[in-house]
Formats: sequence, C-alpha cells, structure tokens
Amino acid sequence: MTTEDRANPRLVDHRTAIVDSTALAARLGRWAQGDGTLSARLAHGIRALVATGELRPGDRLPAERTLAAATSVSRGTVVAAYADLAERGNVERRQGSGTRIAGTLVSQPGRAGRGEALFSSLPNAIDLLRSVPQIPQTAVELIRNHKPRLDLALLPETDPAGLPMLRTQIAEMLTAEGTPTSPEQILVTHGAQQAISLVVNALVGPGDVVLAEEVTWPGVTDSVSLRGGSVHGIPMGDDGLDPAALEVAMARLRPALIALNPHHQNPTGTRLPAPARRRIADLAAQYGVPIVEDRVLAGISFDGVVPPPLAAERPDAPVIVVESVSKWAWAGLRIGWLRADPVLVRRLRGARQLADQSTSVPAQLLASDLLVHTAALQREVSLAHRGRLHLLLGLMKEHLPEWTFRAPSGGLSLWAQIPTGSADAFARVAALHGVSVAGSAEFAASTSPDDHIRIPFTPPDDILTEGVRRLGAAWREYRAGL
Repeated sequence: MTTEDRANPRLVDHRTAIVDSTALAARLGRWAQGDGTLSARLAHGIRALVATGELRPGDRLPAERTLAAATSVSRGTVVAAYADLAERGNVERRQGSGTRIAGTLVSQPGRAGRGEALFSSLPNAIDLLRSVPQIPQTAVELIRNHKPRLDLALLPETDPAGLPMLRTQIAEMLTAEGTPTSPEQILVTHGAQQAISLVVNALVGPGDVVLAEEVTWPGVTDSVSLRGGSVHGIPMGDDGLDPAALEVAMARLRPALIALNPHHQNPTGTRLPAPARRRIADLAAQYGVPIVEDRVLAGISFDGVVPPPLAAERPDAPVIVVESVSKWAWAGLRIGWLRADPVLVRRLRGARQLADQSTSVPAQLLASDLLVHTAALQREVSLAHRGRLHLLLGLMKEHLPEWTFRAPSGGLSLWAQIPTGSADAFARVAALHGVSVAGSAEFAASTSPDDHIRIPFTPPDDILTEGVRRLGAAWREYRAGL
C-alpha cells in the first residue's frame, strides 16, 4: 500500500469486498450530530451509503470493535446499529462471514423533497434561502421598451421545441462562443429546471445511478428521486469536482447520467479549470455517458472569465448544455433552453409536448430581446454581485469570524463551513432569530457532512447586513449550547 493509499483509503477493497473502517468513518461525515440515539444515527448513515451505491450488496462491513474505534464510539453502539440494519433487512449477519450488505437496494419512484426547503422561509423572516438576483437596470429598460412582433405574438400555437427564430438565435450565440450549434440542437423550455427534468425523465429509470458533485442544486437530486434513481456524490476540491474520482465512479457504478454545475457552482461557487473540463469531456466520450451541464451561473463572473461549455471541449462527447435567462436577466421570465444531439432533442420535444405543449410565445419574444444584450446584462449582474460579495465578506469577519470559506470567483452565494456542531441544527436556531438559511443537507447529493451553510449575497445591502447580523447572534446562542 502506498503512502497516498494509507492517507486516502478506498471505501471498499473490490478484490475482497471488505469495507475500510477509516474510509467508512470519513464518508459518514458528522453522522453523530442530530436527533435520535447514536446507534440509530449510525445505522441511518450506513443506509444512506447503501442507497447511493457507495456500499453495494455483498460488501462486508468492518468488525464491530474496528468500526467503534474508527468512529470513536462504544462497541455497544455499533452492535446496536448493526442490529437495527439487520432487523430492517439492510444487512445479513452470518457466523464466520461477518456483516454484509444485503440484497439489491433499488430506489422506487417517490416524492421530491430537498428543494422544497429552499422555498420555505418563515413569515417575517429574512430570506437567505434562495439566490434570486434583482433585475438589472438594463433588463428593466429592455422590458419597458419591448415591442413584440405581432405576427409571432398572436400565433395560436407554436412548436414544442420553441420559436424557430429563437432557436436560431441561441444556436448562433453558442456558435460564437466556440460551440458550433445548429437550431435543430436547441429546445426552448420553461427555465433551466424544466430542461434538467426533461433530460432526467428521458434518461434515468428506477435503480439507475446518476453522478453529481457531492453538493449540488437539489433540483437535480429531487428529479432523479422522482424517477426512482439514486444520486452518487463525487468529491470536490477548491476548484470543483475531482475528475479522477469521477472516473473511478464511472467505472464502478455504471451511471445512466452525470449532472454537473461546473462554472460558479451552486452552492460552492467553484469554477473548474480548463484541464479538468477537458478531462471530464474526454471521460464522457470514452464511456459514452451523457453529461447534463448546468450553465445558469457561468456568465456571472467577478474576474471576467466565462468558461466555455464542456461541449466545446469534445464535439463527440455526449454533453447536454442547459442555460436560462433567470440568473442574469429576470428570474420571473421562465425561459431556458438545452443544447443536445438533434436525435435527443426530437425525443425531448415529444416529451415536452405531453408535459405542457410549448413555451409562451410572448415570453420567448421578450427573451429574444434580452439575448441580444447578453454580454451587457451578465456584466451588470456580475459587477453588482461582486460588490455585494465584498460587503458580505466584511460582515462575515464582523459577525461570524470563526466560520471558514473560500471567496467564489463568480455566482451568487458563499459556501461557509461552521467550525463545530450541526448545520441543520444551527439553521433551526437561526430561524428563531428571524433569518432562514439552508445547510448541507439541502444540497448533499448523498450523505451530508452537515457542516456548511449557504449564504446568498443577492438581497439588497440593508437586508443582507441585517441577515448576517442575526446569523451572528444565532451562532453565539448555538455555540454556547454545545
């Protein structure tokens, strides 16, 4: 075993199917924080790793004493956790062969839930749940002066794929950015979320695995859950997703789809460097696994760097690009689009027709006006939020000096780590102080370390200032009770 192997042990040795106790303890994260007994929370954490495919049928869990030592609990706690797992049919326990993951766990189509928390701000509370920017002044003027073409605006119906003139405009914009695109590769949607949902519905079925960043937009995880699939989180570093870890997961888990938000990622704000983008595109081409690339925040850049789509890296890679006008023009204008292979676009067009027939024609015409000014709008939104991030950094230093974070190079939120305790528990205390925030659990693709809070810097300065002041007061109360 190399020094690197000892420092970063694999969760499972696939030659022997034995689970490494140290790696298991690390993947469980802050499992001991929360409600219920220690044994119940340990069992829950192990079940979560089974549900995401990190632990698979036949994998042998560590001996009770070994896991107890790795997780710093008593042997009795592990014994009780294993008993709970056995009682629920999650593991099989046989004399001489230890405790092994049982059967084949396949998710059933269910109900989405994580994303709902981001729309659940308490009445009279400061809402720091959603990262919705204000409409830039340039967009206000464009909307005020908009005069739609009546020959198109009065159409009784339109193509489910979108107005031909808008599809052509989007294709030309992508081509100018370095991604050659034809109108037949474009499908106009009601926002980026509908585009993501259409792709997931078409490509993911019950029991399928989807790979995503270890923390990601819950619209992805909820959409996969509704299809009966499971999302496996890929580790991230300071620059975003780890391509080496992605390749290991692609080879081991045989995913149906990869969902990435690589440019000013929500919630972490990370931006993948060029070599990593190229490597991921190469992997998609090599394994033939489609990638749905969320680019809604790519244009909100504080240093002027707007990376090209992954689709620009390898024309033969099955990359589906998703974007919208929501984050840099007007969140209330639900216009988005996807770029994909024309065969897939035709397939999604049929699904779109069944879902809601087509996108509003007046909305498409207004979006067309806004797209002409994409560069100016993105620049205005970037400048405004670069200044608001600077304000937030000062507020964090004043009110939450113990928290750690890496200032993002773009996007709309700060991903801050609390030094101790549970992010979920702290969010409940913050709510009592009149401010609503979301923690790791709302964004975790699989198991959550429960140690981060997302703070959007989209509210006006006075609201953001008061919101962080309240977070500081809530943190002092929470920390005193630990």
